[in-house]
Amino acid sequence: MTTLRVIVDQVIAPVPGGIGRYAEELTRQLIATAPAGCDVEAVVSAASRDELAHLRTLLPGVADIERIPLGRRELSLAWQGGFARGSAHGMVHAPSVLAPLVKHDRVQDPGRQTVVTVHDIVPWTNPETLTPRGVHFHKAMIKRAWKYADAVVVPTHAVAGALNALFPFDDRLRVIGGAPSARLRVPVDADLRAERLGLPERYVLAVGTLEPRKGLAHLIEAMAHPEAPQDVPLVIAGPDGWGDVDVLATAERVGLPADRVKILGRLDDADLAVTYDRASVFVFPSLAEGFGLPVIEAMSFGTPVIHSDDEAVREVAADAGVTVARDPRDSYPTRLAQAVYQVVNDPDLAGRLAIAGPDRARMFDWRDSALETWQLHADL
Repeated sequence: MTTLRVIVDQVIAPVPGGIGRYAEELTRQLIATAPAGCDVEAVVSAASRDELAHLRTLLPGVADIERIPLGRRELSLAWQGGFARGSAHGMVHAPSVLAPLVKHDRVQDPGRQTVVTVHDIVPWTNPETLTPRGVHFHKAMIKRAWKYADAVVVPTHAVAGALNALFPFDDRLRVIGGAPSARLRVPVDADLRAERLGLPERYVLAVGTLEPRKGLAHLIEAMAHPEAPQDVPLVIAGPDGWGDVDVLATAERVGLPADRVKILGRLDDADLAVTYDRASVFVFPSLAEGFGLPVIEAMSFGTPVIHSDDEAVREVAADAGVTVARDPRDSYPTRLAQAVYQVVNDPDLAGRLAIAGPDRARMFDWRDSALETWQLHADL
């Protein structure tokens, strides 16, 4: 039996974020699409018994869960320093840069290979949008990947080009994108959930971890702008992140009334599906991304999408959304306000986006991503 060992620690992190969703969805499909004679083992840090049980629920069919006796932070420091020989055996797939990257010889040990995933190059392009520790860790691990990884997965061609300009990975790079979750479906009790969530009849939706890189402050300022629709509130869904992104304080500072902002926090898949489905428009103002999964999620529901002109997001959205330039940065909120007003008040435009979005979203599928990942390991 050939075993693919997948690092899934981000799935059970306090704030899983987009990488946690990516790791969960990809691993589930890797299990479902495992070739004959292959299985999948999950690898985590010193998770609790409850966390291990939760992982088994999220990943049905996983062959085993290897629990490394180091806490999450200690494990990241150990692997950053190259102390990973005991963890680096066999065929390893890391859905992030957290990986046991050490020198090895695939010729002498053909069953040993390590593939890592680099989601973006934000530590170089927008370091101010990350914590200093996050910048240092990601830079260090990508440098280790350049030295020791057998292949590097990136989510878009935009990231591939930008990363290769920093480190000549060349033919070690493979573009494998994400996709909307199969569990993100409107439930039968949608009306009850919408009532419980207090969703307005019409609203502008933003989804993402509350952190500086996501550009939410610009969107909040945009909703307070005179050119934004004054009768449509802003609804924000997503877990707390870092950087003291205080939505209500920001709204008060820019003059957006409290009754025009609703914070839902982190939502389960069913509630998130209802929230996406009923939004008048979805806005993704992110300043820097490697993929931008919420854009495709929103499109899959036929919700009109407005997004920033980040290169990776434009690649993912293609022509199925309205693109807004981030620069000049001081007038970004004005342009966002104008785009929101246009989509909300132009039924023809909203209708075209509602048709184009699902067509674009169908181009992304987790099963395809898993099959491409298995093929990558087979090629190695």
